[in-house]
Amino acid sequence: MASAKELRLIVVTPETTVFDDSVQSLCFPLYDGQIGILPERAPMIGRLGYGELKATGTDGERSYFVDGGFVQVKGTIVTILTNQTIIATEIDRQEADERLIAASARVPTTETEFSEKERDQERARRMLAMARP
Repeated sequence: MASAKELRLIVVTPETTVFDDSVQSLCFPLYDGQIGILPERAPMIGRLGYGELKATGTDGERSYFVDGGFVQVKGTIVTILTNQTIIATEIDRQEADERLIAASARVPTTETEFSEKERDQERARRMLAMARP
């Protein structure tokens, strides 16, 4: 159980629970911008965007790429449900670059295809921004 000065962060993908530990603060992308979470935050539910999840704990900072999903803050528990989570140090820069090239090369013919192209480009750009050179 997290103390009043800590948060319990739970990150879940369809395959597994990626992270379940106490942290002191969080920063992650919502669909419409970044948000930081500290202990004693008011309850909330939000839609995740694509980008970096930074979790700061007593053992330092951990960084993950989150691929959309949802977040719930309730008391000292922060639950993130996401399609995919990649540890920042494991992001393959070449693969992310190839994803961006492939998404950019697509020629959409419908609004749905155009939205999918934009989503895939944004996801690849955020992965590239986190990848180490």
